[in-house]
Amino acid sequence: MDATVGIDLVARARAIAPLIAGEAGEIERTRRLTPSVVDALIGNGLYRALLPQSLGGSEAPPDIFMQMLEEIAKADASTAWCLGQNSVCAMIAAALDHETAHEIFNTAPGILAWGAVAHEARAVEDGYRVTARWDFASGSRQASWLGAHVRIANADGTPRKTADGAPEMRTILFPLASAVMHDVWQAIGLAGTGTDSYEVKDLFIPDRFAVFRDVPSALREPGPLYRLPTGSTYSLGFAAVSLGVARATLDAAIALARAKHQSLAASAMRDNQAVQGLIGRTEGDLRAARAYLYATANAMWRDLSATGTFSPAHRSAVRLAATWTIQQSAKVVDTAYHMAGATAVFRSNPFERRFRDMHAITQQIQARDTHYEDEGKAILASGVDAGR
Repeated sequence: MDATVGIDLVARARAIAPLIAGEAGEIERTRRLTPSVVDALIGNGLYRALLPQSLGGSEAPPDIFMQMLEEIAKADASTAWCLGQNSVCAMIAAALDHETAHEIFNTAPGILAWGAVAHEARAVEDGYRVTARWDFASGSRQASWLGAHVRIANADGTPRKTADGAPEMRTILFPLASAVMHDVWQAIGLAGTGTDSYEVKDLFIPDRFAVFRDVPSALREPGPLYRLPTGSTYSLGFAAVSLGVARATLDAAIALARAKHQSLAASAMRDNQAVQGLIGRTEGDLRAARAYLYATANAMWRDLSATGTFSPAHRSAVRLAATWTIQQSAKVVDTAYHMAGATAVFRSNPFERRFRDMHAITQQIQARDTHYEDEGKAILASGVDAGR
């Protein structure tokens, strides 16, 4: 793999960040990424970060993907969230035949979005038929294709099972024009993601557009990236988004402290020892969270690249690191927000939107407290030193 391509993604993200920051207010107001932002993301190849190189993508390793999202998140969380969602969706290309993948991803704009796992598709001759509605399709307003993760039913309506007796799940893919979009995303944070619902009625899905997701035996691409489950990739990506939001919010608080005089006091905020100590501790917390996340991601990637296997231990480590990083990032944002005082409540300042965005991120599945319970249960059951 050409590492230069991946590294360039981070530089490109950094280069267009000022444009995105300038559009952030309009993104918030319209609840959509603006055309100029989408054009910049497409033109710089950022949507293709995780697309196979055989299709003209970067097939970037996780740490490059994460750094790219961090840079975008510093400018606008909604843009980074959509980019992360659409980028991971593109990993499904590794399970498609080349002609089908080319049709989806190499026809402009070549963006795929999907929502939550729900409903079923019924097997018919040469494909499937489905009538359903799905929610939480971040990035769908920029997409040209949609997907859905469904259970498969036989022609007689009975559930189709896999060899091990589990319900058969497939990801069906269809053009955006085949669906009806529902504008439902009225949220306190990540307002610009357009995380709307979509619906199809009696839609026929040809066999080649109904594939297995996160099933190693179904892969058509040899790269180790596609052995990494999409759920774990989402966790790493969205944790990186949270780091970018936290970094930008803390930087804004530091800039404010350098310039602001406290009310009823002649001294500058930067000279206040309590403020100095708070900034120092918070900076340490943020650096520690970032180091932990990247160390976990890099250790997993080394093992996965060497063995070709994503193990339960990898899954557990990624989930724990991502959950903790998102929650730690939220604490950093809260500290910076409170440090800014009354300044933080005005929309003209870079605090209140990031505060809302960060707390929308903490409500996502990747930040659930139950992940700690799962990890604790695994540690107690293993009988192995958890630090190994």
